[in-house]
Parts: sequence; C-alpha cells; structure tokens
Amino acid sequence: MKSFVPFAQLRRQPTIVVDSTANGAALVLAHWRGAPTPPALRDDTSAGSVLRALHAPATPGLTAAAVTANHFDVDGFVGVWSLLHPALALRHEPLLRLVATLGDFRELDLTDPLADEALKLVCWLNAEEKARFYEPFGAPARRRREDEASAEKFAWFLPAFGAVLENPETGRAAWEPEYARVQQAQLVMQSPATHIRRYPEIGLVVVETPEPLPYYALFGPTAGFDMVLSLYDGQRYEFEYKYTTWIDLESRATLPRLPLQELAARLNHQETAPERWTFDGITDTGPLLRLGGHSLSKVQRYADPDQRPIYASSISPHELEAEVVAFFRARYAGLVPRKRWTWADIRAAGEPRG
Repeated sequence: MKSFVPFAQLRRQPTIVVDSTANGAALVLAHWRGAPTPPALRDDTSAGSVLRALHAPATPGLTAAAVTANHFDVDGFVGVWSLLHPALALRHEPLLRLVATLGDFRELDLTDPLADEALKLVCWLNAEEKARFYEPFGAPARRRREDEASAEKFAWFLPAFGAVLENPETGRAAWEPEYARVQQAQLVMQSPATHIRRYPEIGLVVVETPEPLPYYALFGPTAGFDMVLSLYDGQRYEFEYKYTTWIDLESRATLPRLPLQELAARLNHQETAPERWTFDGITDTGPLLRLGGHSLSKVQRYADPDQRPIYASSISPHELEAEVVAFFRARYAGLVPRKRWTWADIRAAGEPRG
C-alpha cells in the first residue's frame, strides 16, 4: 500500500517522485525536460508515465511505498492518485489519460467519447482547488512554498477523487460553472465566427475568433501544434508557446522555443498604440507575447485569456499574422524537429544568426 508524503520528506524513505524531479528518488515518473524517467515509461504526460509503470510492475523502484510531487496540478495529481489506487486507475486508464492531457496541454478531442467526462473531472479539480485552497501558482503570493503548501491539496483530493471519477454527477455543483462556460466557448469555436489556420512547418495554429475564450476551448483543436496565435475582434492579440515545448514530449518531435525579443521589437517598431509588446522568457511554462500595459503575474498568465485584459493594437490582423509567420519561418529554416531538446540546445538554437 502506497501513501503520499510531502516533497520535503522524500529522502526519509524510498520515494517515487511524480511530475517533478529530485535527487535521491527511488523512481522518477515525470515528463519534465531532462527528468530521469526510465525510457520505456516515457509519455507525453507524467500521469501517462505512471500508467505505463503500472503495466510494468517489475520496474525498479516501483515497490517504494511513498509517493510525492513538488506541486499540485491536474497531471501530477492524476499520477500520484494512480499510484495509490492502481486497480481503479487501470480500469479508467483512457479517461485518466484524457484528464492529464487536458489539464497540462489544454487539448481536448471532442470526438472522443470520454471527452465530456474528462472535462467534467478537470473542471471539478479546478473548482475545488480554488474554493478550498488557492489558485495554481498562487502559493508565493501567500508567502508559502508550493512544494510545502500543495501537500494540503493532496491530502484533501486523494481520498475524494475516486468517487467523482466513478460518478461525476456527485461533483456537479463544483464542476458545472466552468463546464458550462467551456461548452459555450466550444460552440463559438465550432461556429462560422471562428477561423482556424494551421502552419505545420512551424508548428503554429492561428485562431481567429471574436472574443477571448477559456483555454479548454481555445486550445482544444491545437493538438499536434506548439504555438498559438489568437486574433480577437478589435485588433486584440496574444501569442503563446504551449506547454508541449516546456516538457519532453514523447509522441512526436518538436521545434525549439525561440526567444521573443526580436519579434517583440519588430512589432513595437510598427505599433502606435500606447501599450508596448511584452514577452516572457522561454523557460516559463507558457510564455506569452502580448500588447501589455504591465507584466502579468504567473497566476494571470496561467488563467484563461478571458480573465485578463487584452489591449487593442494599431497593427491589423493580417499584418500581425504575416509578421509572426515570417519570423518563425526565417528562424526555423534549417532546424529539424526532434525529441529530447535540452535547455542548452534550445538556448543555442535561439542565438542570433550572423
């Protein structure tokens, strides 16, 4: 029988580390870049690696009785929970894989018969997390460390999740508000008001839609791509690197993230609005390039686009899209998509060309 221990206690006994990495772990099951996950267990999500491990009981270190993670999120939680409830996890494996993918990548294949159930479960996790504890990345604002504060979330969710997994209706009061908001947004994404253009050679999806939408709708149809340019009415825009290029994605090769200062400088040269184009560093989990009056906090960047201000630009949608596409086509010329980029590789790929 396995049990969860706070991250700070991982060296007190043999411990499996999920969706994190640490020296001294008996076994690491994580998709983080460079994490020492056994090659046979690598997966797009950390929960996926856990589920692979459950199919391989002879995996060295899997007999460790303690399990931990250094933060709480949907993917990490599903992985930890699955190690503590292996039989139930394997019975619901396809659903749990969808939940982990939606939680981390915000991707949702609406044609999958389990998609609706996965959305309900993720919305339940989100709602209960915010109502009972604090929002994702909110620990520092409360003068707490995430690895310490998140242990309280695990303590509440680990015994509660199984009942909702087996009967999502028991959690309707919590999941319904966000679920309804995402469903409305999905209708917009599927309507004639939304236009989607894909540039597979650079891994970019352009979503042209009237208003900012929740990520679970906005990124829903972006599987297989790693960058999203959102064009909203009123010449409001955001560009974002998806989380798929922060981790070691197992299912496909990717191109490396490029620093955004050169693209921001080009846009600022054209921009006549009072705000300036700002950008996050490539090691952020989901770097944004946007017209901003001030820098967003990590909590704001992680929140849905319809929960933050997006300012009007003087640049037309056509001009902006052309500028973004031209920048990445030029900078990616000669680069070959591959797996296992190190951060050193990524920084080298982003160096200015002579």
